[in-house]
Amino acid sequence: MKPQPSTAQIDISTATRLQVLWSFARPYRHTLATGLLLSLAVSAMALATPLVTQWVLDTVGVGGSLRDPALVLVGLLIVGAVLGWLQWVMLGALAESVVYDARRQMIERYLGARVFELLVRGPGQLVTRVTSDTLLLKEAASSSVIGLINGSVMLIGSLILMGYLDSTLLGTTLAAVVFVVLVFTILMPRISRFEEKAQASLGDLGDELEGTLRAIKTVKSAAAEPRRHLRLMHHVGESRRWGVKSVRVQAAAWTAAGVATEGAVIMVLAFGAYRVSTGAMAVSTLVAFLLYVWGLSGPVMELTENLTTLQSGLAAAGRINEIQRLPTESEGRTRLESTTDDAHHDLPSPDVHLEPVASGHRKGDEIAPAAIHFSAVAAGYGDGSTRPAVRDVELSIPSRGHIAVVGPSGAGKTTILSLAMRLLEPASGCLSLFGVPYSRLTHDQVRAAFAYVEQETPTVPGTLRDNLLLINPDATDQRITEVLDQLDLSAKVAALPEGLDALVTQTNLSGGQRQRLALARALLSDRRILLLDEATAQVDGITEAAISRAISAYSQHGVVVTVAHRISTVIDADLIVVMKDGEIVERGSHEDLMRNDGLYLKLVKALRIAEK
Repeated sequence: MKPQPSTAQIDISTATRLQVLWSFARPYRHTLATGLLLSLAVSAMALATPLVTQWVLDTVGVGGSLRDPALVLVGLLIVGAVLGWLQWVMLGALAESVVYDARRQMIERYLGARVFELLVRGPGQLVTRVTSDTLLLKEAASSSVIGLINGSVMLIGSLILMGYLDSTLLGTTLAAVVFVVLVFTILMPRISRFEEKAQASLGDLGDELEGTLRAIKTVKSAAAEPRRHLRLMHHVGESRRWGVKSVRVQAAAWTAAGVATEGAVIMVLAFGAYRVSTGAMAVSTLVAFLLYVWGLSGPVMELTENLTTLQSGLAAAGRINEIQRLPTESEGRTRLESTTDDAHHDLPSPDVHLEPVASGHRKGDEIAPAAIHFSAVAAGYGDGSTRPAVRDVELSIPSRGHIAVVGPSGAGKTTILSLAMRLLEPASGCLSLFGVPYSRLTHDQVRAAFAYVEQETPTVPGTLRDNLLLINPDATDQRITEVLDQLDLSAKVAALPEGLDALVTQTNLSGGQRQRLALARALLSDRRILLLDEATAQVDGITEAAISRAISAYSQHGVVVTVAHRISTVIDADLIVVMKDGEIVERGSHEDLMRNDGLYLKLVKALRIAEK
């Protein structure tokens, strides 16, 4: 039984989105302040230029020397260029740091989140949050706020200096500014909404494309390429549709700002020329005023651009906030929070000073203490409204031997392993590891006792060696060779040109070889408990025999828990647990269960396995 995806949309307020943006900018607030000061300094020089131009024209009118005003203009140009370069580099580096921090936090959240909270979300959606959404956040959390402040200061400063030059012409300019403000107030929320929908469609595309490529053999064998193409292009089209809507609104905002600015220039030029002709204004004053009006396009466009960027960033912040809300496995210390060499020195191993529980399983004349004990455990994947995947489970798994869990599909077998690995928390009841309740152990301490081979036997990106050493990086080459020989993988590795340094792909390893690779990784771990979920589902009879021998050898010093549909792989188990509809209905050895007229006997007969 697996969790079902939730389609509920989380409504995230603008205030929350702004808090997310600020959370990424706050560590760099001193850099932001410096960038703002540099920006304001550059703007101040730009505001001074029209006044110096008026000085030049007035000097020409009286026949004076142009040396001083010319030197001031050149100085403003050089200093402004230097300060502008510094600001550009500083804010550019800051933007990259913001992206780095956002991606780091989301990756840590993914790796620290509860497993089934991730599984109900498509991988494409999760990847899009890290790759695409962070780019939208980039400018919004770094330079957009500075741009908004600087643009506002430039706009206000220009208007003040215009009023100083000629208050009559200022009224004409203010009408254009008010028009732009109204347009932006109406259009900006729509940009945010459209950008968020476009990003959501991009995430859906990632989900669909990832699943299609993963099943590309099935798609081609079914001649389903045209249908998959239609589904994929639907998401491409949706992303384009919302993106085009956003572009149209942005274009409307930019066009309105441009028209208002150009209209103000025309009106000021016409009315100003009239005032010059009547002697109410000097030509130098009109030129300086026109320079300020032309200069308004700078702060107006800066405000337009940064408001647009901010809206896109707010859309991304809402989606990133959904990731930040993912519940984590533990509020305590995790592997991700401690990357130093002594990260685990303060976490005692579950193998040390743990008293065994009283119950156990008899293996010959020896009572082996329980490695894992389930006490009235019930668990499910939903919100409690659905039927539990397992219920009332009472089970003691000894510290040595081979325990098998069998039953029809949906009986709850894999759920037992998920509970043992603490990938899933019980809704009721409790579990103990070597006598210590799970509630007293961290997730890391629990998992330090386990090696797990899951049903899909996924490989991690990297080489064969990377995969083999994933659990135990300190395994020696001699030990690797022994395990590969044990599982009949040595010949395959030797046939690869790069050997253990060959990258793992879908073409250089078959399904059965990937399954044996996952088992080899588990055997190299030297963990006390080995969990196998359908570990022989994709192998031939000869390889199955090799795996059975490996399991038998492992069970002499540790415990192997096998979930299987193929009864032939568990006939020799010390204890066989039979499950149906989330409950344990039988338990015993193969011989004991064959004497009962129960579910196990029916499974054996259905698979035509002769009684030993």
